[in-house]
Amino acid sequence: MALLVLLSTVSFTVDSHYCGDIFVDSSLFGHAQTCGMDVQQQSQSSECDISKKDCCSDEQVIVEGQDTLKTSFDKLDKDQQLFVAAFIHTYIHLFFESQEDLNSYRDYTPPPLVRDIQVLDQTFLI
Repeated sequence: MALLVLLSTVSFTVDSHYCGDIFVDSSLFGHAQTCGMDVQQQSQSSECDISKKDCCSDEQVIVEGQDTLKTSFDKLDKDQQLFVAAFIHTYIHLFFESQEDLNSYRDYTPPPLVRDIQVLDQTFLI
């Protein structure tokens, strides 16, 4: 799952160089190497300007990752905020026990048993 999130958020660029219709080089992190047949235009005078058509071409493919993964709590409507707050509150209390002392009879000692009234009256719960 982490790999899927990483790949969906990473942006990268693929540079490719073609000489005519032939694929020469491709690069993921830098510029692709050329075939060395680049036309260098050197104009010696402004009157004589000769330009040749270059047979080489560069192609650049840009893959942009997803930028909006984090949803802001402020963009939720009131019902959604209430649900998230209640969910977090109940989820946190799942793991912690309440430390209240429910033993309210701690200081109370029962009276001594003189006779067993249930046996004397023969009253038994079934």
